[in-house]
Amino acid sequence: MSEDLKVALIGLDTSHTVEFARRMQAPDCPPELRVPGLRAVTCLRFSTPFMDEAGLDERQRQLEAWGIRVTTDFEEAVADCHALMLEINDPAYHLEYFQKCAGLGKPLFLDKPLADTLENGRAIYDLARQQGTRVLSCSSLRFARKLEEACATLPQPRYVSTFGPLGIAPAGSSIVWYGVHAFEMLQRALGRGARKVFARRDRAGVVTLIEYEDGRRGVVELTEGAYVYGGNLRDAGNCVPFVVDSSTLYSDQLQVVHRFFRGEDPPLQLEDTLEVMALLDAAERSSQRGSEVVL
Repeated sequence: MSEDLKVALIGLDTSHTVEFARRMQAPDCPPELRVPGLRAVTCLRFSTPFMDEAGLDERQRQLEAWGIRVTTDFEEAVADCHALMLEINDPAYHLEYFQKCAGLGKPLFLDKPLADTLENGRAIYDLARQQGTRVLSCSSLRFARKLEEACATLPQPRYVSTFGPLGIAPAGSSIVWYGVHAFEMLQRALGRGARKVFARRDRAGVVTLIEYEDGRRGVVELTEGAYVYGGNLRDAGNCVPFVVDSSTLYSDQLQVVHRFFRGEDPPLQLEDTLEVMALLDAAERSSQRGSEVVL
């Protein structure tokens, strides 16, 4: 398929809807950020606690200026597209809309996090397997260039520490909603195999210690009001630090999504995404209980 893939955007309560559309087709998008081969054709609008009607109106005007039809009718939104991007800021809506989309026979990108709870994340995972739906779900931070360079330099670290902001969610868990970015970076570096989680809250945010079955260790530091991402990878004799340049994150992720929509295998499996969901869910529960949670 050489022509542009037509994409339906599901959700308007996140800036990602606008930012991904910008990189597909905004006339003033800088060439170095443009991702050719994709065109957003529709957007499904509905309300969540994460954006008021005035904000939705503003985003709708911007999308319409780029030739995107905004509708409140689900069937209209998905009728004439090759692929779907679920861009819903409130993760409590992810399962509901995934259930609507899973049987359409179209590849689907489900923006971070997978769901609001591990239970709902597993339901999405199970439904994707039952329906044979091709699904990619992850944070853009997984593809941060400095992180990729660090992983190439030290591909099998024993100890990984990542840090990032703890945004305050308008509804639900802030750890799940915004901690996903730093947890994704951790799992990109360490892979799967986490077994125990202990999270502690303080006045600065939340620090989580992750124990792995083979003795590896991960630390995720989420800080309120600090909007820098980074970390370090270590083994017995080496340390590779990194700080993320956020300027290309959306474009780098959209390139991965585009290749996935075209039929390529993604650089992560849905099992990876489900483990990140399990880590987030465990960190939330541990921070509330003040005790360790076994995955």
